[in-house]
Amino acid sequence: MTMPRALKYVVILFAALLALLVLAIYFVNRSVAGRLSQVYEVPLEPIMVPADPAALERGRHLVSTIFFCQECHGENFEGKPQFDDPLGGTVSAKNLTAGAGGIGGEFKDPDWVRAIRHGLDPDGRPLVAMPSNSYYYIGDTDLGAIIAYLKSLPPVDNVLPERDLGLFYQLSILSDLSLIPAEVINHSGPRPPAPEPSLSAEYGNYLATACTICHGPDLSGRSAAGAGLDLTGSGDLAEWSEADFIRALRTGERPRGEDLEPTLMPWKRVGKLTDDELRAIWLYLQTLQ
Repeated sequence: MTMPRALKYVVILFAALLALLVLAIYFVNRSVAGRLSQVYEVPLEPIMVPADPAALERGRHLVSTIFFCQECHGENFEGKPQFDDPLGGTVSAKNLTAGAGGIGGEFKDPDWVRAIRHGLDPDGRPLVAMPSNSYYYIGDTDLGAIIAYLKSLPPVDNVLPERDLGLFYQLSILSDLSLIPAEVINHSGPRPPAPEPSLSAEYGNYLATACTICHGPDLSGRSAAGAGLDLTGSGDLAEWSEADFIRALRTGERPRGEDLEPTLMPWKRVGKLTDDELRAIWLYLQTLQ
């Protein structure tokens, strides 16, 4: 019994489409794997990592407020999965402590610099979804304080699954370069000197650099995260006052009574900034067109 001609053509078409799909998946996989296996040779500036209590407190203050480290790495920096499903694959934020499964006992000072500032592992290969494109501008003194604090963390045992990127995550990488920050950072580019802490728009700009992770490079709300308010002069904060801004970050309540969703806006962390730090950020936001 012969197959009807029309059905035969349908089977051939289906087989051709299936072959094209398999070929496309193969090339996506090879493209992403090739990009993640690239080794970057980057200039590593010598960073002084202090051990005095004031520096450790400065590091703790920065990582627990404006740089959002615990949002991804967990309250105790024990690390946690960011994605874990059959289509997206498995991506975990590292255990930063010296406990089992952690990198704290293995990383040397240059490894911390390479990871935080350049988005690279100790071998120079790209990290995934590590927002180093925002952290690149952290000043040397603050970076040293952050590293000092991370090195002082008590060990937490937490062995995390190895990275295994699924098809959907690989497709996301193809469409969003910021998921491999090492590709968008100018690793030898100029880094303006970090301003001294002060009640100024300049210092507010420095602190607000981390806000670009969710609010986008120009703080207009356009970002890969897709969750940030428009912080520019004509955006969501246009009718807010400085008092409204500080109150929202202290209490999680907008001027009209709506709540800030803590899973989208970590106001409980940002709200731990000092009054002068929040006022400095507000002064900077007022300069945005």
